[in-house]
Amino acid sequence: MAVWLLLLHKMPAHPSARRVYIWRKLQRLGAVLLHDAVWVLPANSRTREQFQWLVSEITELRGEAFLWQGQLLQGAQEDALIQRFTTRTDQEYQKILSALKRTPRDLTTLSRRFQQVQSQDYFQSPLADQVRQTLVSAREGVTR
Repeated sequence: MAVWLLLLHKMPAHPSARRVYIWRKLQRLGAVLLHDAVWVLPANSRTREQFQWLVSEITELRGEAFLWQGQLLQGAQEDALIQRFTTRTDQEYQKILSALKRTPRDLTTLSRRFQQVQSQDYFQSPLADQVRQTLVSAREGVTR
């Protein structure tokens, strides 16, 4: 059974830029929206620290935030949640692979994108290795 972090938050309606700022940070972390303003990540030292910083930021922006840690009691629900994470990262890896097949391609941008997706790949998709190898091969082809 995995341990999960849940971030529940409420932001003032105005200015809306604050809500967008928090939403973008949650997207960069790869958090999954469960319901309204309830976001989830698998618990590890990095995600715990990131959510703790986000709670502080939300509070500084005059919002409210609560950070919870827990486990799902039904295995099927946990499997479905893990699938939401893996589907999203696999889709992003596939986009990178598709972009690598095109010419011209910007290997620097694709490498950065790969690093970003990899930071959100909490369940180690096998596609990560495929993307990494394709990027290495593409770089070797450019440097020859």
